[in-house]
Amino acid sequence: MLNFHYKGIAMGKYVEGDIEALNSTEASHKLKEQKVIITKLIQAKKKEDKKKDTKTSFSFGGGSVKAVDILIFCKQFATMQKAGLPILETLKLLEAQTTSKPMQKIINAIRTDLESGNALSKCFDKHPKTFDTVVVNLIKAGEASGKLDTFMMKIVENLEKKEKIKSKIKSAFFYPGVLLTVALGVTVFMLINVVPTFVQMYENMGMGDKLPAPTKIVMTLSDFVSGFGGLFTFFFIVLSLVGFGFALKKSYPLKKAWHKAQFKLPIFGNLIKKSILAKVSIVLGNLAQAGVELIESIDIAKQVTTNVVVIEALENIKKSVFSGETLTEAFKKQTVFPPTFSQLISVGEQTGSLDEMFGSVANYYEEEFDTAVADLSTLIEPIMIVFMGVTIGGLMLAMYSPLFSVGELIG
Repeated sequence: MLNFHYKGIAMGKYVEGDIEALNSTEASHKLKEQKVIITKLIQAKKKEDKKKDTKTSFSFGGGSVKAVDILIFCKQFATMQKAGLPILETLKLLEAQTTSKPMQKIINAIRTDLESGNALSKCFDKHPKTFDTVVVNLIKAGEASGKLDTFMMKIVENLEKKEKIKSKIKSAFFYPGVLLTVALGVTVFMLINVVPTFVQMYENMGMGDKLPAPTKIVMTLSDFVSGFGGLFTFFFIVLSLVGFGFALKKSYPLKKAWHKAQFKLPIFGNLIKKSILAKVSIVLGNLAQAGVELIESIDIAKQVTTNVVVIEALENIKKSVFSGETLTEAFKKQTVFPPTFSQLISVGEQTGSLDEMFGSVANYYEEEFDTAVADLSTLIEPIMIVFMGVTIGGLMLAMYSPLFSVGELIG
């Protein structure tokens, strides 16, 4: 007996589970008898198979595959397919050319599975950590339509856009992160190494009680940072961050509240939201062009983000579509998606070109994202320069100011 995992609608509710049957036909028959409207039916792996798969994936333990290696592989694969090379020959060439050992082992495994008579999409599907469901579904569409080269190019475009978004987010956070680290590092260094010298000098001059308030505050702060207080604060911050990370993993309500708060962060919130909307749009557009069912496309789109607010919204949209609502109405109900999103989808539904409209939505939010990154870079630079100037300059001014009035203080 085989085990099948199903998703569907029963008594007007979304259901999913497992059922045993000799084959998919018998599984479908059993579910129909239970009055389940099937939306998805796949053969689930047995426990023994999962153990075998775990061992197989472990044997690739030469390290994880980098995103750039996956992108290069897909680009070369697409180019060779466009040139008309047989798939097996393409895989042999790519296996010989790649310098990444983990990628080489995965290509070898795909080639071996293909030689055994498996479909190409199933060969890729055996490596979910390297090739996600978007890639697998696009390859499946390429096999079905006989246009594998076209859909491989779509995979390349999808990966390039995702990497572009990821790199822009990193660059947007990197610059202010570096400036903030430098400012804090210099401040701590001065409090520990420079300020004590001034303290010693002022004490030798007998000015301890006559120093201005800002200077006394800096001296007190220096004592705190140099002593047990500084060490305690450091460990408290580290433990708080570790504890918060652990709590996020264990508490779903806390995780949801944190992900919701991310969208409301000043400056960065808008950037985070637009990057997620762009990625969701890209995936939905590619899957729609590949002919993947709408419900399944929404299910796959949930995997492009870890933000539970967006994941919940997509799940609610899926359920609304199950209930017979239009996609536009379903998106309108979810406040995380702005009105522009649903308006563009509405045009796609009315014209019957939903795949093209998802592409337009993706382009729109990519441009919005690029603009947000550019605005952030323009805004953050003067803010960080002012922050560094006020922090370090204020510290120096507080310590040097008593020297300008030394005669008055001594008198």
